[in-house]
Amino acid sequence: MPEELQLIGPRLRAVRHSRGWTLEELARRAGMSTSTLSRLESGKRQASLELLVPLTRQLGIRLDDLVQTETPDPRVRRPVIHRDGLVITPLAPEGSPVHTYRITYPPPTSLPEPRIHDGYEWLYVLAGKLRLILGERDLVLGRGEAAEFDTRIPHSVSAAGGKPAQVLSIFNDAGARMHTYTAPDAESA
Repeated sequence: MPEELQLIGPRLRAVRHSRGWTLEELARRAGMSTSTLSRLESGKRQASLELLVPLTRQLGIRLDDLVQTETPDPRVRRPVIHRDGLVITPLAPEGSPVHTYRITYPPPTSLPEPRIHDGYEWLYVLAGKLRLILGERDLVLGRGEAAEFDTRIPHSVSAAGGKPAQVLSIFNDAGARMHTYTAPDAESA
């Protein structure tokens, strides 16, 4: 049996699990027995269009998703964002559930005003020193230090010590929108 056909069962199981569905639930939705679906997922039953079409419709995927033979290119190729003196390099694909960026903060001419917005942020200092004002706390983080915080607390982030700071930042959706949004003509590569 060709390798791509051997992968149909495990791929089908993975999609079912990602939906949080039991064997019984998907089988019922697709109009087949639980035993048939179990045998299909384990590779003990040959896949056929008659079985796969109702399953893919219920799962909201294409047949090609189950027989894809080419491994997608894992490299992230997104343009760098320049915003308010920051250099923001996306490190995750567009639409990824985790928004990860390398952000370079230039030495500030003045401290940025604390902001409040929906979101949550985790950051790790790669190089330089980072000043994090969070509520009443004024912290300086050095290389190798991390912080995580609710962005509904007034906060500002800037380089400290007169040199740029390079940070790995991970945001939820709301935090990513706030930090990376630019007007369409303000973004450059």
